[in-house]
Amino acid sequence: MFRPKVPTMPTPTGHTTPPAAIEPTAVIQHAPVPAAASAAQGPSRPVIQVSPGAVIALVGGGAAVVLVVGAVLVSMLLAVAITGASVAVCALVIRTLLTADAKRH
Repeated sequence: MFRPKVPTMPTPTGHTTPPAAIEPTAVIQHAPVPAAASAAQGPSRPVIQVSPGAVIALVGGGAAVVLVVGAVLVSMLLAVAITGASVAVCALVIRTLLTADAKRH
């Protein structure tokens, strides 16, 4: 379904003629654009200057985001692990009760 179907080229059956000779054409050179015209446009993007305090705030904010996301992921992992362990204990208790009941009869 996801594989592309590549068409196959049929083999030529008759005589093929060689391609016609290509004659060179004349090259026309245009006058170069003066450098003053391109320099008059100015910078395309404004320069952003960041103070040391802003850098520290950005690094601190990034570290806080990483810590919060890490804490959420660890808590989710612990929740899954605790749920799995409790289900396993419940399964053992139920299996023990069923085998003990089967032995009595």
